[in-house]
Parts: sequence; C-alpha cells; structure tokens
Amino acid sequence: MSMQIEPVRGVAGVVNPGGGGGVSDGGGVRKYHQQPHSQIGTVSHLLAGGIAGAVSKTCTAPFARLTILFQLQGMHSDGKALSKASIWKEASRIVSQEGYRAFWKGNLVTIAHRLPYSSISFYSYERYKKYLETVPGLESHRKSVGADISVKLVSGGLSGITAASLTYPLDLVRTRLAAQTNAIYYRGMWHALRTISREEAAFGLYKGLGATLLGVGPSLAISFAVYETLRASWQSLRPQDSTIGISLACGSISGIASSTAIFPLDLVRRRMQVEGAGGTAAVYKTGLFGTLRHIMRTEGLSGLYRGILPEYYKVVPGVGIAFMTYETIKMFLSKSTCADAV
Repeated sequence: MSMQIEPVRGVAGVVNPGGGGGVSDGGGVRKYHQQPHSQIGTVSHLLAGGIAGAVSKTCTAPFARLTILFQLQGMHSDGKALSKASIWKEASRIVSQEGYRAFWKGNLVTIAHRLPYSSISFYSYERYKKYLETVPGLESHRKSVGADISVKLVSGGLSGITAASLTYPLDLVRTRLAAQTNAIYYRGMWHALRTISREEAAFGLYKGLGATLLGVGPSLAISFAVYETLRASWQSLRPQDSTIGISLACGSISGIASSTAIFPLDLVRRRMQVEGAGGTAAVYKTGLFGTLRHIMRTEGLSGLYRGILPEYYKVVPGVGIAFMTYETIKMFLSKSTCADAV
C-alpha cells in the first residue's frame, strides 16, 4: 500500500494512474513506480493492518450500529413504522432507552473480529498483488492502466474472501450483539458463540457466509483499487501534499465507492445472520437470491438500500481512518526498524 514516487521518462500521451500515476511533461510522460516505503517484517505488517481496523471500527461504532438497526427493520412487524424514523430519532431512542454506551454494543467483539480481519486483508492484499505481478503477461502491468487496475482488483477481491472466510463467526456474533435492543439474549461474545453452536449447530456460525463472500470480494477489490489509483495519481500531481492527508481523503472516497456498489449484499448478509436468533422463526429460507427476491417483493428496491445513509456516515471517516492509520503505523515501524539497524 505504501509507496514512493520515482519519476521515469515514458511514452508520450500515456497516463498511468494505476501503476503509480503519470502526468504529461513536455513530449513525454513521467511514470511513477510503486515501491515499498519500507521493509518491515510480516508480524509488523500484520500488526499495522490489525490496529488500523480496530481504530477505524471503534471511531465509527455508533454509525455502524445505526446501520445494522436500519438494515434489520424490514424483518420486524413494525418495520414499516420504524422505517420512517430518522437517524437522529433512532440515535435518541438508543440514548434514552439503552444509554450512550449502547452505541458501542458489540464493539469488543468487533475489535476481536477486526484485528485478525484487517491484518489478514491488508497483508494478503500485498502478497496476492506481489504474486500476480509475476504472472506471465502481467509483469509489465504498470505499462497498461487496465492491467494494473485489474491486478489491484483481483488482489483486493482475493484478500477480502480470505479474511472473511477465516474470521466469519466473529462477524456473525458482532451483528447479533449489535442487533439486540431491549431484550438481551446473548450476554457477550463467548456466550453468543456457545449459544449459537448449541441451538443452531456449527453451521449457524456461518449463516450468511455466501452473501458475505459475494459482497466482501468486490468491496475490497473496489476499495483497494480506487484507493491506490487515486493515491498514486494525487501524489504524482501534488507530491508536496501530506501523505497522511492523502491517505485519509483517498480512503474516504474508496469507502463510498465500495459501499454503494455492494450495500444490497451487505443488507442481505445482515438479515441472514440474525434470522433464527433467540429461537425466532426463520424468515428467509430460500438462501441469498430468495432473500433478495423477498426484500424486493415486500419492501421494493429502496428496501435494498435501507440504512445506506448511516453507512455513508460510517465509511467516509472509517475507511479513511483505516488507510491513514495503516500507512502511519507502517511509516513508524519502518523508522523504528531503521533506527534499530543503525
């Protein structure tokens, strides 16, 4: 993800934002090759990704909980009335009925999920990208904008699938804890894991995994590709700008792009995760596509984007903070490594 900018003379008229960016300069183009800012070890790399995810999720936990509650409204008999509630009214209800701490309900399990998830996603993205760059025909991917973006998209998609598959039970538990309002069925992360395993069997811990993988693959593919392409282009045009500021801005834009593209799948995932919770009757028995059809039939197209506004409030700062924290920690660890070497 981190990169240095190295000007190289190129072919006239070619712009290469995906490979680090390029701007016309007289009769040629300056191409910017992405090079690692630093050489840090695997453990440090994983640590940077994990902390970035934990910090981001903790900062945006209130909006994350509001998003989940809005996404699940259509599952309840009073969903029609609830759908008229504004974000402010729902936030006020949480404060009056559950207290301020309720905005961070399930945040401990969120961090427990996000630490490994972000570590794996950031680290595996770098590894997948490095591997794909050695594939015959893709070694010179920076000479082609399309090929370079394709490498980033595929790497991001594979990293998302890898991370989500390995950490999914914690994601499901986080959703169920955040979905609880007045009635408390799960007393915490370990109680939820034991209860779900006992009442719904081991398969219950992977309910909604299909929708998750369909969503998280494109989500991280878009997020990483948009972030790296924008960041490289920005640095090529304004190399004097703050690296931290660039990471924050480009991360926020990439979050909007990815969330808009995959929000309906995220909504389906949430609803599949909570059905059957606490012994309630299952509503969606026909799987991913059956759930999509049910929502379209009963709530219309707008039902697939229920909760998109608090989602934007969450991802604009959240994804930006994640990328900014990741880059900052990598720079700090790099300097520490250099200092120790000296």
